[in-house]
Amino acid sequence: MSSSWRRFELLLPLRFNDGREVPGEWLAEAVLEVVDRFGAASYETQKVEGHWRHAGTTYRDDLVRLVVDVPDTEENRGWVREFKGRWKAKLEQLELWVISYVIEIE
Repeated sequence: MSSSWRRFELLLPLRFNDGREVPGEWLAEAVLEVVDRFGAASYETQKVEGHWRHAGTTYRDDLVRLVVDVPDTEENRGWVREFKGRWKAKLEQLELWVISYVIEIE
């Protein structure tokens, strides 16, 4: 018997777009918020480097990946959308990348 689950991968910046460092306690707060909601999460400390352009400016990001697997429900998808919006504002980002896909847990 299998059930449908969804994996969310959230890329969180280590620096604000202006170069200031994101406080480490903020990243810990984001991880703990996900753990409080879903009971577990994975946090990859290996840096992910991103490059992107916006309005003629090229940005370089150092990111970490926060991963959580949850039952695939509208309630859980909505919670992650709300989380993304709040943290996008708090981290002063033009965008906060969240990847989502269905996985099967057997």
